[in-house]
Amino acid sequence: MRLIFMGAGEIALPTLRWLLDLEDHELVGIYTQPDKKVGRKQILTPPAVKVMAEGSGVAVFQPESFRNNHKEIEKLKSLDCDIAVVMAYGQILPAPVINAPKKACVNLHASILPRHRGASPIQASIRDGDSETGITLMHIIPQLDAGDMILHQITPITAEDTGGILHDRLAQLGPTLLTKALPILEGETIAAEPQSENLVTYSGKLERDDGHLDWSCSAGHLERLIRAYDPWPGTFATMTISGEVRKLKIYPYAEVGPDHDSAPGTVILSKTQLAVSCGEGRLILKGDLQLEGRKRMSSADLLRGIEIPRGLILS
Repeated sequence: MRLIFMGAGEIALPTLRWLLDLEDHELVGIYTQPDKKVGRKQILTPPAVKVMAEGSGVAVFQPESFRNNHKEIEKLKSLDCDIAVVMAYGQILPAPVINAPKKACVNLHASILPRHRGASPIQASIRDGDSETGITLMHIIPQLDAGDMILHQITPITAEDTGGILHDRLAQLGPTLLTKALPILEGETIAAEPQSENLVTYSGKLERDDGHLDWSCSAGHLERLIRAYDPWPGTFATMTISGEVRKLKIYPYAEVGPDHDSAPGTVILSKTQLAVSCGEGRLILKGDLQLEGRKRMSSADLLRGIEIPRGLILS
């Protein structure tokens, strides 16, 4: 079969590498996002997919958008592909693009659909306390992550998983799932299961402020949040030291402890670690901390370097 790949995020790289190494099928085009200026110096930087594709001999395309872009749609159609494989492309595809492949346009989504449609399913699965997650192969329709499901590849979520660790594990499941799926996609008919709308949940795009911890929540929820949002968007609180409000970044891991007779956000001190009273239970901060203006360090090192008054409230 003639295949095209559409992707941008790093989670898509193992799948792209697998497609580039295929011998029984031909990858005839790779679509990714345009180069973007990044960093303080605003250096024009190609997406990781483009970097991996360089030297492969496969044509790379970087349209700003397909919507109302007749020229780019015709260019796509000229590739005469049988299957389009999409993973972390970052755009909702219009109907002419979805209908361009002769057999199917399919997406690899990083959750067990219909749970966690949207932009941040990996973080949501840890945050919400799911016991497992995976990759879903689904038909693409113009509605976000709502197409009929073809296959799932499942992995458990452990108490040690962070967003970054789970991201990397799910990335490796893409090729595993496609190995099973390509024979199905070659067939005359492709069996697929509609998603149950009653089971749908959404996980929106994360912003940096989403990592601001709310100590009125339970310690169990906040422990999961710290893992889910590492490395992005990270989690933090604010504290007032010597009359100055400073941000305190909080890294995995944390441990849930029993209730403490103090208001949510109250710092509970020992010689070597911090704990914080929560709406339910206390959260013992086992991982590194970084106080604004200082380098990242252990709780013990932080406590040796600054004096934290008893009864301090984190917000």
